[in-house]
Amino acid sequence: MNEIGALTTEEANPRTAALDSMSVDELLRTMNAEDADVASAVAKAIPDITRAVDLIVAARRRGGRLIYVGAGTSGRLGVLDAVECPPTFGTAPDEVIGIIAGGPAAFLQAVEGAEDDPALAAADLSAIGLTADDVVVALAASGRTPYAIGALRHGRSIGAATVGVSCNRHAELSAHADVGIEIETGPEVLTGSTRLKAGTAQKMVCNMLSTATMVQSGKVYGNRMVDVKPTNAKLVDRACRIIADATGVDAGTAAALLAAADGHAKTAIVMRLAGVDATTARTLLDGADGFVRTAVNGAG
Repeated sequence: MNEIGALTTEEANPRTAALDSMSVDELLRTMNAEDADVASAVAKAIPDITRAVDLIVAARRRGGRLIYVGAGTSGRLGVLDAVECPPTFGTAPDEVIGIIAGGPAAFLQAVEGAEDDPALAAADLSAIGLTADDVVVALAASGRTPYAIGALRHGRSIGAATVGVSCNRHAELSAHADVGIEIETGPEVLTGSTRLKAGTAQKMVCNMLSTATMVQSGKVYGNRMVDVKPTNAKLVDRACRIIADATGVDAGTAAALLAAADGHAKTAIVMRLAGVDATTARTLLDGADGFVRTAVNGAG
């Protein structure tokens, strides 16, 4: 296992050596300049991110789940991405899961020592009934967190697909994963504070994994989140605007379509574009694996 001090995420950044004597404006501009390099670092890992998305899409097709696992900031980022999937993509709460070392309470307050226990990760995954159909995505900026490594080991032991996301090259995490995603973000503005550039990089990767997976799963039409759950006034308005934009109808007609589709924007869009009722629209969508474009084309 690599020594912590040898990791690039733990190195002192020479560009911020005088951080405590900078003006606020200079400090913020320096942070912004460092952050500007994160996207290009993520871009270098797109081939591996693509491989991970392929694994997740395949898992979903056989009824498997996307399960993020991590400790501290990494764990919180996984939980954050998981909890956004139901309202954005209409997924069930158990389709994308976020597990953080130390349990849900660790999201708000650090649970010291939890990240050092690989057996705890195995227990947490066993508690949700991990199967060979699932994908475990372990997040660890250092690439050496025992909890994250324990999660991958347990996943592999039962045949689940495994992905490691780290912010150091030659990460130990990658050695335990089917796909190792390594984002080299380099030394932090504040030495060792991986909630900064490393955290941003991990968030970007999570965004890519879930969004690309859901696009490939028929949750999107064009660039519209057509499986959005209209659970509040803002989301009802958004669903109506999505329907109007996708079909060219006015706001009133969009609202009526949404109501007739029992609040499901995707069904409403197929109703309008295919000229069918809600029941037929649902049948078309079922036959098209949820893809709007395929459902509409199939109606002709």
